[in-house]
Amino acid sequence: MAVQYPTPAQLREAADAIGLALTDDDVRSYLGLLKPNIDAYNLVDHMPDELPPVTYPRSPGRFPPVTENPRNAWYVRTSIKGADHGPLKGKKVAVKDNIMVAGVPMMNGCSILEGYIPEIDATVVERLLDAGAEIVGKTHCESYCISGGSHTGSKGAVHNPHKMGYSAGGSSSGSGVVVALGEADMALGGDQGGSIRIPSAWCGVYGMKPTHGLVPYTGIMPIEIYVDHTGPMAATVADNALMLEVITGPDGYDPRQYGAPPKVRYAQELTGGVGNMRIGVLQEGFARPESEAESDAKVRQGAELFAKLGATVEEVSIPEHLLGPALWTPIGAEGITQTMMFGDGYGLSRPDLYVTSMMDKLHGWQLRANELSETTKLFTLLGMYIKKHHGSRYYGKAMNITRRLIAAYDQALARYDLLLMPTLPMKATPLPQPDVSREEYVQRALEMIGNTCPFDITHHPAMTLPCGMVDELPIGLMLVGKHFDEATIYRAAYAFEQAGDWKQM
Repeated sequence: MAVQYPTPAQLREAADAIGLALTDDDVRSYLGLLKPNIDAYNLVDHMPDELPPVTYPRSPGRFPPVTENPRNAWYVRTSIKGADHGPLKGKKVAVKDNIMVAGVPMMNGCSILEGYIPEIDATVVERLLDAGAEIVGKTHCESYCISGGSHTGSKGAVHNPHKMGYSAGGSSSGSGVVVALGEADMALGGDQGGSIRIPSAWCGVYGMKPTHGLVPYTGIMPIEIYVDHTGPMAATVADNALMLEVITGPDGYDPRQYGAPPKVRYAQELTGGVGNMRIGVLQEGFARPESEAESDAKVRQGAELFAKLGATVEEVSIPEHLLGPALWTPIGAEGITQTMMFGDGYGLSRPDLYVTSMMDKLHGWQLRANELSETTKLFTLLGMYIKKHHGSRYYGKAMNITRRLIAAYDQALARYDLLLMPTLPMKATPLPQPDVSREEYVQRALEMIGNTCPFDITHHPAMTLPCGMVDELPIGLMLVGKHFDEATIYRAAYAFEQAGDWKQM
């Protein structure tokens, strides 16, 4: 796909876009000066793309019929078998459809990307296969992953595994459902505002958002580099820990991976109990304006269980926690606009593995902008408006103030091993009807992220554990730890899991 030399009209169009006035002589001059630069682009165009090879044989899979997929959780069913031996041998793994699996269709929940087939396996997929796992399919996610509900995907809503007609949570909607139903032992999710923890909480599974950079994001469609996380969702704490153990560590591509410790054997550090732990129950995580009393009560019962198991459990106040959603908004909205939308899924200024075929597929989305979900339209409109009238100052200011939020959590975590709060302020909500207003559509997509999104910008590890049912729907309890201290979260989660059937709590 060679770069064509610009015509005088195209050059004038480019000049108009940057506010540059050109005479006819200027146009002739610049056309001559541009020629050697265009030649350089075409030299690059003729070179190979330097993508890693694909190791394990596979077919494209198949789109399952409704009879096999009543909750609309699966996008593609596959059977890609990994190594003959390894710690995940015999485990069936589902992959969120924002993650590349070579040769298998990927649409990230949006019709604009439909038909795209990646040439590579994401690093996390390659590591799962190397560990002996079988990839059994790609799961539906929210459109471009911009929703905590499960109703914005182009292929229709995903239904809660416990109650048809109710949200499964998002954006890793299908991943939560297939694990809860036992159709996969574990699944990959992604989390920029809560998208691992939200569906895990509403589906009743264990979901870990690791410390930022612990797991490589290479080969996954980004939203914004500062908030991009990927991690495990599983039916048990042990499987979750084992999966994280397999996928962690630098891969030589992802610039998010700084400061990570040597590889930790999380699955070997589950026992030991919580007798020597101090857990701070975060006051500001409860009784939010959007909170349901019954949901909060279940989480407080979970805190009481930790006390019965021997932990020291105390109330702690971190007023800055309430700033999290406001600080997330400029970072998330402007990141979505500049990185995912106008940056063709990647943006610039970082050493990464750029999968140019996906960039080509995403480029020119403006010609099909009406196909975007209402949440994607909303954040793109916001990002464009702010960029035009205020530049990037609010992104920068929010990033600066986020350091205060990080310090507030760190100060509390100097006194406590873990912080505890509701993962979500309410149980799963009814899925919006097809003719719902834009206002309700957006509300159902974003109303639940108040406790989850702060930790995407502070980068602390956070895990949701199922801790009971309200009206036949699961409730999630969230544990937050020090940076790169996933092991302590897992030890507490395992003790909690072993204390009894969570559905009876």
